[in-house]
Amino acid sequence: MSDILAELEWRGLYADCTDREALAKRLAEGPTTLYCGFDPTADSLHVGNLVPLFALRRFQQYGHLPIALAGGATGMVGDPSGKSDERNLLTPDQLQHNLDCIKPQLARFLDFTGAQNPARLVNNYDWTGAVTFLEFLRDIGKHITVNSMIAKDSVRSRMEDRATGISFTEFSYMLLQGYDFQHLRKTFNCELQIGATDQWGNITVGTELTRKKLGATVWGLVFPLLTKSDGSKYGKTATGTVWLDAKKTSPYRFYQFFVNADDADVVKLLKTLTFLPQDEITALEKELKANPGARAAQKALAKEMTTLVHGPDALAAALKASQILFGGSLDGITEEIFNDVAGEVPTKDLEKAKLEGAGSSIIDLLVHSGLATSKGGARKDLEAGGIYLNNVRVSDHTRSVTSADLLFGKYLLLRKGKKSYAVLRVI
Repeated sequence: MSDILAELEWRGLYADCTDREALAKRLAEGPTTLYCGFDPTADSLHVGNLVPLFALRRFQQYGHLPIALAGGATGMVGDPSGKSDERNLLTPDQLQHNLDCIKPQLARFLDFTGAQNPARLVNNYDWTGAVTFLEFLRDIGKHITVNSMIAKDSVRSRMEDRATGISFTEFSYMLLQGYDFQHLRKTFNCELQIGATDQWGNITVGTELTRKKLGATVWGLVFPLLTKSDGSKYGKTATGTVWLDAKKTSPYRFYQFFVNADDADVVKLLKTLTFLPQDEITALEKELKANPGARAAQKALAKEMTTLVHGPDALAAALKASQILFGGSLDGITEEIFNDVAGEVPTKDLEKAKLEGAGSSIIDLLVHSGLATSKGGARKDLEAGGIYLNNVRVSDHTRSVTSADLLFGKYLLLRKGKKSYAVLRVI
């Protein structure tokens, strides 16, 4: 596509702009500096953060200069946008720890070494920490009316809830974010701030403050929040948030999250979260309609996302792990990968003594695992060829299982038929 705004619109990443015509003209004139902020409210970014982070990357691919702002100062206050309750304030040590964790994640997706348009990583505590309360009131608060602040959706919705309300601390958040925009315009000639639609109020405070303080024109551009077809936030599962940190959400579970995307959501996700070209996404959309059971679009999404976030080696491991539950070979599987898979199926403990000496019969283990309700039923399943130990078929009902069969010295993987699995864990 010829310009970044057209691409954002096609991908469903354009919701509103303070002045689209003027911004389009400015972007066409040459490289523009833009920024997006990320508050360190946790020690990892999550899937929901990828839309703004990838938006910065998209602008960089078009030759513009992105700034990723880590909110060391704003993180101390807490953004009320999209929140129905007051945030718990983090300690300085917690904030610093979170900052140290998310900075490498921000750096993973932007090019900080490019000769033409390198990205920049900044921390707003660097220019906010030394500002006194009186200085802030005189230099910043003086230029923004309370009338305009309470008109913002993020504030009004909280004020209308008499039970919770909004503290002066969170009420002041938009002033801090506005100060960021003004500072970045003055220091780095930053002319554009981007974010999700819930940031519109905060962004427009920044455009107003910059105009009043510096006499400069800047723009705000927002994209829709990443939601599922039912309106709920994307990036949440029954077990919690899908994190970018592999220690919090393993590459296997990350891959599975995307490969299990609903048909109603997958094309939108391909557009908003991947960098696949339009013709490739269009082809996947056609394939989805023609043969939804093949889940080609979901597999393409999962592969692209896992590679972007965790790298090709992690993708290869996730693909190998995903094959385990489809009868794939266990050769070369690491214990870490197996543990991910084991977490997906029923697991029971087994006393180590039962595998010593002559071991236990496969029939007894099938009953113990719950894959068979009786020894007679287990024997029938064995004779029918429907039982597998460590994904290798077992047909001999007299087969004994010993410690030599253990995976990693502690696990047995049992399967009945194509989809019924159980893990026995030796204690």
